[in-house]
Amino acid sequence: MASETAFVLINPYTIRKSRTGGVIGRYLARTDLKLAGARLFGPSRDLACAYAGFLLSSNPEDPGMGRLVSEYVRQNYAPDPQSGRPHRVMMLLFEGEDAVRKIREVTGSARLQWGSGQTVRDTYGDYIEDAGGRVTYFEPAVLIGPSLEVVNETLRIWCRYLPTDSGIVRGAMDLPGGDDVEQTLVLLKPDNFRIPSLRAGNILGLLSCAGLRMVCVKKFAMSVAQAEDFYGPVRDSLRKIFPNFGVGRAAQALSREFGFPVDEDLVRPLCESLAPRFAEREFENIVEFMAGCRPAACAPACKQDPGASECLAVVYEGVDAVRKIRDLLGATDPNKARPGSVRREFGTSIMINAAHASDSTENARREMRIIDVANPEPFLSVARRQMDA
Repeated sequence: MASETAFVLINPYTIRKSRTGGVIGRYLARTDLKLAGARLFGPSRDLACAYAGFLLSSNPEDPGMGRLVSEYVRQNYAPDPQSGRPHRVMMLLFEGEDAVRKIREVTGSARLQWGSGQTVRDTYGDYIEDAGGRVTYFEPAVLIGPSLEVVNETLRIWCRYLPTDSGIVRGAMDLPGGDDVEQTLVLLKPDNFRIPSLRAGNILGLLSCAGLRMVCVKKFAMSVAQAEDFYGPVRDSLRKIFPNFGVGRAAQALSREFGFPVDEDLVRPLCESLAPRFAEREFENIVEFMAGCRPAACAPACKQDPGASECLAVVYEGVDAVRKIRDLLGATDPNKARPGSVRREFGTSIMINAAHASDSTENARREMRIIDVANPEPFLSVARRQMDA
């Protein structure tokens, strides 16, 4: 069976309740599909109306549900009528064989037919009727496309509004304001996407404890050039720290080898001269991990190409955002991170430590520029593969 693309729209209420990580984790762990695209929208009234209009006729087998979902979108996706401030909607794109059916099964019925937490909607959605069968409360948690025809038309509608209604979504209804509000960048590293698992979703769930808000998401493959630029400052740090631990280890190794004590002062000049080599090797290892290729093995003409490893970039906004996120991530070395922190729970080494977070607002801006967080092209290219199929 040929590969196809399915979408999931995470509703504003689900995002406001910090259920985004739980929803993403369900789809990644319970399917073998690849998370190929992620984009945050602040839908305009035009987008909400265009999508709602399409939904009215998108389900001829159940027109009542079509009307219900259409009205839900008009009321919950469009900006607030008084303030004009948008709501946040996240669109996820999943690729793989039989993707539409697999997403539909994990999502479940909007009428909550199981009611046992078996599906995304059973867990995070609500569908309440009165004694006369009239729906008094409806929150489907997510919206999906039940067929390829619906998927294709939905992508066409939403992609028309990519330049105007998506990217860094600020000013949303539930976002704080003020001069003390910061933005910080989190990168979920490639080890979270090697195999289907709850890891990425659970990490986002832990980060929601910071009380911050997502304002941008981007699923992308980091190029070698981006990785070199992003981690360039690490070179100096690696050169400086090598003598701190290299001197003692070198002295011990020489003492064992020759059978007599070797003073650390004797090997310090050697370690200082070796520090650049150590730094370059470790830097190459980092770039290879993040981009899938060592800089030395990558032709200059290919350095700008998307890499072989996948990352998820998330921009968080709020008061004291940099410190709050780094506290939740924990120490760079997972063995030294506190229990319950992201790196202690999901990291295995200083390099493979689940996630990166900016250490200052200045570096956050630099890193966001390098990976071009608001660029819609990676998302659009995934959508086009399906629309052009």
